[in-house]
Amino acid sequence: MTTRREFIAGAAAGLAGLTSCGGISPGGVAEDVGIWNLHCHLYGLPGKSGRERVASALAFADRLGIRRLIFFMGMEVGVPSPSPEDLRRYNDECIEAIAPWHPRVLGFVYLDPSRVDSSLKELDRCVRDGPMVGVKLWVSRPCSETALDPIVRRAAELKVPVYQHTWLKAGGNPPGESTPFDVMELAARHPRATLICGHAGGDWELGIRAIRTAENVILELAGFDPTAGVVEMAVRELGPARIVAGSDTGGRSFASQIAKVVGAHVPESTKRLILGGNLRRLLKPALEARGIPA
Repeated sequence: MTTRREFIAGAAAGLAGLTSCGGISPGGVAEDVGIWNLHCHLYGLPGKSGRERVASALAFADRLGIRRLIFFMGMEVGVPSPSPEDLRRYNDECIEAIAPWHPRVLGFVYLDPSRVDSSLKELDRCVRDGPMVGVKLWVSRPCSETALDPIVRRAAELKVPVYQHTWLKAGGNPPGESTPFDVMELAARHPRATLICGHAGGDWELGIRAIRTAENVILELAGFDPTAGVVEMAVRELGPARIVAGSDTGGRSFASQIAKVVGAHVPESTKRLILGGNLRRLLKPALEARGIPA
């Protein structure tokens, strides 16, 4: 069994290895693909304005060689099912906050499948006609419900991934919170869509197994404790191309979440895919459509 000290030592050695092999330069500037960090939030970060909060996140990102950040949602957590006006405000806050650093800093549009018509309008406004390159879904209703179908179909048409928050709670989930099993139902109805199973379902041993057979479902590693063995199991069960790293900043630190990958006992080439290569591939169609080098 790996001890905490051994895990931290392995993570430090892994980060040093990536630095020396061209993944991260000694000066903290990512080379090649570098680290692409999925899943950042404005709330929980220091700063009064959204731009100040993004700037604070970038200061930490630069120290760790993170090349790109992806932000979701607005300045506050908000309620599970926001009004159309609040949803638009949250997305405007995100767009305004990332603007000075775009395209190094990217955004996903936040949608609510309880309000399909307004969400489809937001999807077109922020993705088709705006700077955002993906969809974020949270906890308004389980993603297995057919209400999500118009949103997922439209995202697939626009060639952008759909990030779905998932968690498996020991005492049972709230009514609107999805699990990896819900994601599997959605994936079966939309084989052309790319779905990201957020947080690996929280209970990652169950979450990884739940999505094994769906090739269009990607596992995200952000937002739960950096536990030894998670990446090794994910690679063994899903293969290296179906895993992406993230942080859930500002609720979690960049360093603790990167440690999950760099401290894992997997090949360096696999670490590079998880830390950046896979997310780059998923976002490449949306970036190229906007003339942004991937």
